[in-house]
Amino acid sequence: MPKLLVASGIFHPEPGGPATYLRAILPALQDLGWQLRVLTYGDPQPHTHPYPVTRIARELYPLRRSKYGLAARRHLAWADLVYAQTIDLPLWGGRYLPRVIKIVGDQAWERCIRKHWIPPDMTLDDFQRYRGDLRARWQKWSRSRQVANMDAVIVPSQYLKRMVTSWGIDEAKIHVIYNALPLPPPPDRAPAVLRAELNWKEQPTLLTVARLQPWKGIDHLIKAIAGIPDVRLVIVGAGPDRGRLETLAGPLGERVQFTGQLESADVQRYMTAADGVALYSGYEGLSHTLLESLHLGTPVLASDIGGNAEIVRHQVNGLLVPHVDIGMLRWSIEQLIGRRDQFAANCKAGLAQFSIEKMAGDTDVLLRSLLP
Repeated sequence: MPKLLVASGIFHPEPGGPATYLRAILPALQDLGWQLRVLTYGDPQPHTHPYPVTRIARELYPLRRSKYGLAARRHLAWADLVYAQTIDLPLWGGRYLPRVIKIVGDQAWERCIRKHWIPPDMTLDDFQRYRGDLRARWQKWSRSRQVANMDAVIVPSQYLKRMVTSWGIDEAKIHVIYNALPLPPPPDRAPAVLRAELNWKEQPTLLTVARLQPWKGIDHLIKAIAGIPDVRLVIVGAGPDRGRLETLAGPLGERVQFTGQLESADVQRYMTAADGVALYSGYEGLSHTLLESLHLGTPVLASDIGGNAEIVRHQVNGLLVPHVDIGMLRWSIEQLIGRRDQFAANCKAGLAQFSIEKMAGDTDVLLRSLLP
């Protein structure tokens, strides 16, 4: 059985796309005959996985990086192949092992936003053309060099393939494998019943589920519903932008609700109860949130950014909205709520290509093609 080391920065139960992806794909890869080990940053957790998980505590940067690198050296001596979920992981050792990386965004852009090296409203697409700050240029060079040194690159959308190609990466190395989620269980209660359980007053409700970061566009949703009487916005998630968003939403009172981070089953209850799910972010590789909502039968509204157009069928199972256009966003929210039943009837349109079986099967074929 081939041995695969999965190296990540986060892992379940932490929130985030890579953790959600790994939780879905790793059992399927095991079923396809892979021996697995996971190496990640994170606090100690009860062991509930059918494969070893090594978690490196997030201490001071030099210390945690050294501990991760030493653990990687041990695991790489065991592995036949390493599958990294992000750049900048200290994968020391295993010099001749084949290496694969999954790219779901641009970590150089995210880091520059967090460090305030670029304007906070600079979009991901604008950043690709940006030639300003020297620190940003260094981050771009470092990111591109690391990805170029990989034997293969997996991306979850055609949009990301085009972006990674623009970094100077050989297009033949880049493989589009769509994300997928285990099918959520069908709702066992009607939306009206769930709304009563959640103590929601009878009023149109829009839900957004995201880490509270500036580029998730939650501030735009708050501004949009301010001009739509009686619409409620429920915000599920945690993150560093919560304070700013709460201040912005203050004048709307109970029309904007923050739930904090929720367990997956609770997120699904909220999705089923809502009239629609919105994701008005400044970038998305391929959104698990949109897939989950559509599988549950709740129509979606999304920015016309990144991989969103590869999931959302405009005017069929939801709406794509120009980014940023608050007037069009407000109109689209009204349309989504007013035509909910029409969109809900078409939620499953096009979802067959986002299956666990296809995602795992395509990944298995690629990984085996790289084995010595």
